[in-house]
Amino acid sequence: MADINAKVLVVGGGPGGYVTAIRAGQLGLDVVLAEQGGKNGGLGGTCLNVGCIPSKALIHAAESFHHAVEQSRSAPLGIKVERPTIDFPRTIEWKDGVVGRLTSGVGALLKRHRVKILQGRAEMIDGKSCRIETDTGPQVVRAEHVVLATGSVAAALPNLPFGGKVISSTEALALDKVPERLAVVGAGYIGLELGMAYAKLGSKVTVIEALDRILPVYDAELVRPVARRLKALEVDVLTGTRAAGLSDNGLALEGGRSIAADKILVATGRRARLEGFGLERLDLTMNGPFVQIDERCSTSMRNVWAVGDLTGEPMLAHRAMAQGVVVAEIIAGHRRVFDGGVIPAVCFTDPEIVTVGPSPEEARKAGREITTAQFPFQANGRALSMAAEDGFVRVTARADNHLVLGIAAVGAGVSELAGAFGLALEMGARLEDIGGTIHAHPTLGEAFHEASLRALGEALHI
Repeated sequence: MADINAKVLVVGGGPGGYVTAIRAGQLGLDVVLAEQGGKNGGLGGTCLNVGCIPSKALIHAAESFHHAVEQSRSAPLGIKVERPTIDFPRTIEWKDGVVGRLTSGVGALLKRHRVKILQGRAEMIDGKSCRIETDTGPQVVRAEHVVLATGSVAAALPNLPFGGKVISSTEALALDKVPERLAVVGAGYIGLELGMAYAKLGSKVTVIEALDRILPVYDAELVRPVARRLKALEVDVLTGTRAAGLSDNGLALEGGRSIAADKILVATGRRARLEGFGLERLDLTMNGPFVQIDERCSTSMRNVWAVGDLTGEPMLAHRAMAQGVVVAEIIAGHRRVFDGGVIPAVCFTDPEIVTVGPSPEEARKAGREITTAQFPFQANGRALSMAAEDGFVRVTARADNHLVLGIAAVGAGVSELAGAFGLALEMGARLEDIGGTIHAHPTLGEAFHEASLRALGEALHI
């Protein structure tokens, strides 16, 4: 086939890649997107196909089933349910349907903005050209600009390679039945999100964490409600414990112990996808296990850009999307830089955790004089009306001028507050700005309002 010439070649169809391509197409650029493929064509990447979206669908289904089970045991809301059951294959089918609708939507958006999609394994020839193995044969694309968006893969453990009963989050989202006994190696957000979901579906779950506490990237104050919920769900949590490998009946631990398990979910993090696309043919400066970029997302090679998980932490879809927009606009001639100072992080455990900006301790370590306060959901009417009162909203601000530095929350549904938290920091809000904003009643957002008032010594409902 004849070579294709384009202004922009995007390698990878995940959140960073497809958003780069869409925005570049909106700006009138000639764009080719290469995506290796896989289930549902691969568009949307790990996040849409085997990550963010399907995991949240499974979490929602698990929560719905668990509520029904609880109502069968007692009826505090007056709702009586008898012997609920779950058709798990049908649950997975529903989850796959959600994913399918969204991947189809991504494909339609790319086509609307005249992005040429090439399905197949892409391998860079040099910094300007790429060979793509399509179903109809090899296709060479030559482009003025190359955007690398190859994402990340689940990190395996040497003593627990994936296969058989040892699964990654990808396989955990496509099981044909709920495992009777599930061991989860790693108490980060992936392990706990899926571990709690399967506990609600009926699995006996044991979590193994090498460090001395769960969710180590979050401060202890935010983690306590999650720890309480794990205990209520009868999830066994073993901290300061390392997995040693497989045993006859499941998982062997260092020290000679073992845990009975039908499936072993290894959720010890993700690593950048550096293999399989010809990275070795590019003269790129690396930042440890990641491709090094500057504030414009440019690499050490002229007109070669990189976005998303390939470029390091935080490995978040919304970070990749924001980087993709910046790169597309720079290529189109706009003056842009990527400012990653305000990136919300959400943990979809039960209860949920959301953070934007530093914690009080992090702010103090940075030399800040701060004021901080929290407002508990036990004093929030909406939380009480949802029977979900465990948790709080916390604000951290400078002591001198009350500029808000960080906001965090833990509680049911608090992920939906992430936008308000991020906007407050981006707009340079002070405590008085939040306290002076009328928040709708009754909503969880009132706890944000009240936490700010409390930091000012003006709390109304506590």
